[in-house]
Amino acid sequence: MKIATLALYGFAVVLLAVGLRELLTGFEENRCSMTYMFEYPEYRRVALPRRVARLYPAYGLYLYGEGLYAQETRALKLAGAPVLFLPGNAGSYKQARSLGSVALRKAESMEGGLHFNVFTVDFNEELVALYGGSLLKQTHFLHESIKAILRLYKHLRTPPQSVVVVGHSMGGVVARALYTLPRFNPNLVSLIITQASPHLAPVLSFDPYLLDFYSAVRQRWVNQANKLRNVTVLSIGGGYRDYLVRSGLTSLPCSPKDPNKLSLVATAVPRTWVSTDHLSIVWCKELVLATVRAFFDLIDPETRQFTDNPEARLSVLTHHFIRNPVRMLGDAQDQPVSIVDSPETWSEVNTLRLAYSTPKEGQAKYFLFALSSRRRAYSHFYCRSSDLEMSGWVFGCMHKNGSSCAHAVDLSLGTELLSPYKVLVLTLADLAAVTHLVVSASNLNGKQFTVECEWQRRASQTLTLPVTHVLSSGLTVSEATIPSSGLLHTIRLLHFHQVYQAFRITVASQCKAQKERLPNVYVMTVPWFREDSSTTVGVPSLTEISGMLHTSRSDNSSDVLLQLHTAPNCQYRVSVRTSLPRVLGQILRFYGAVVPVYTAVTLLLACGGQLSSILESGVAPMSRAGGKRPAAPQNQPDCLYSALPAQL
Repeated sequence: MKIATLALYGFAVVLLAVGLRELLTGFEENRCSMTYMFEYPEYRRVALPRRVARLYPAYGLYLYGEGLYAQETRALKLAGAPVLFLPGNAGSYKQARSLGSVALRKAESMEGGLHFNVFTVDFNEELVALYGGSLLKQTHFLHESIKAILRLYKHLRTPPQSVVVVGHSMGGVVARALYTLPRFNPNLVSLIITQASPHLAPVLSFDPYLLDFYSAVRQRWVNQANKLRNVTVLSIGGGYRDYLVRSGLTSLPCSPKDPNKLSLVATAVPRTWVSTDHLSIVWCKELVLATVRAFFDLIDPETRQFTDNPEARLSVLTHHFIRNPVRMLGDAQDQPVSIVDSPETWSEVNTLRLAYSTPKEGQAKYFLFALSSRRRAYSHFYCRSSDLEMSGWVFGCMHKNGSSCAHAVDLSLGTELLSPYKVLVLTLADLAAVTHLVVSASNLNGKQFTVECEWQRRASQTLTLPVTHVLSSGLTVSEATIPSSGLLHTIRLLHFHQVYQAFRITVASQCKAQKERLPNVYVMTVPWFREDSSTTVGVPSLTEISGMLHTSRSDNSSDVLLQLHTAPNCQYRVSVRTSLPRVLGQILRFYGAVVPVYTAVTLLLACGGQLSSILESGVAPMSRAGGKRPAAPQNQPDCLYSALPAQL
């Protein structure tokens, strides 16, 4: 019995070690670019009212600056748009330097003097993730800081009426807690961007103060959902590299019917496409650039401050963080486009697929695709271009004049940006008024790129592949073969909807002829949460993709999709196996935090049971393992006495 018990414990320890190793090391390397300051950063302290300074002596408010800008703002005569950064658990106020420096450099390259004033709060690096007693105090100080910031702009003709808040980790939770304060004016903060903030629940629940704080914040945002509908909140999770705050916790606990509450993972952000750890999400250049670009687009040109229009805010954030098309959603669509050029620049395509590479010499080039002969046989039109300039490139011809199109509408709004190229998929059923499709391959600046287009039957290019059982331990495999045709294939992964599932998805490509091709892009799409991840590989290749989820599916309405942007005349084989180490890593990622709690509770219950036995009988229980040992003194609990060496 003793050997069997030791074997069982040993096996459990091995499983724990395998899962822990996978949790801490089983992710991609850090692909974030570092942000650098070109001048020495300065943090100028902002004076607060005496009452506030006496109440919060350990806290402070600072203005970030560099070089000439720091000298110009020495007197705190400010004219920019205010942005306030909040550090998280044990975080430093100096973490605002990445956001502040990138915003300053981008402002210098723009005309008109448009810029931002980046403030940062010093919370004295308090451990608020371990002790919730300071969270309410931080929330009150944040309120006072916002009022102090807005007072700095009273000299302006059109002073700002609100402050944009960027919160890292617990700083994002504190930002949402502002609305629980009875005297807080919700108009003071209309946009909150949080980075790796555990909104759903605390990572570890050590005290009732933390739980009460979370409960108050949740109730406020749920019960007052209609009043807070105009407040825009964007929550960004770091992905699998962040093992401190898993991305599932960064989902906002708000109604899905509220479009102004957005939750996503950094791997799904256009032009970012990387996973960040808990600290690098603050300085990851790809993500900081997306944030700063959004800030500049959020400025109202008349007031030179952040727009107070919630629809405009949603359009900008959707453009920069969810989908990066040619135009923003609020811009005018389907406006007529006049394409006037010589007939030599036009070519009509009668084949099912187009592959064209621009020459070194600059030229205008347009391709015409007739819709009349393709509507019945095909359902979609797919096109991609390695020219990443986000401008109009696919048009719907409304009036054809000879070999060219004289009148057209821009259809490029649905363009999706991937790492090596941009992609557009058009549904032919939506193009009833269009006679021809026009694809622009003009390179007037002499830049070389490749354009590939084809007609598609979506039903024949969509496969269903059931995943293997979670207890199969990789001994079984589910496979599918994709024929050597088509530029886009979709695989629906059946029965893949729980967070404890984890798979090794292998995609092998073989091509008939060796020639230069555009890279393959494999995109795993999760319909119920914006946690898309993409993998870019060459052709041919053997690629392994980690199939894991940040959130479980709440209903049976959808499945995980694996989209394969493939090369023509190549064959692809997709195989799915359960990965036991990743399953264990997922279990620890989601439930590992409760193991110490349950262990402590079990030990306390055991001690409590023995104490009750001692109080009732007056005799400590004897050891049942082999030999005898002296009884514990009546005033000592047996669970403590049993830890002493047997010789004593």
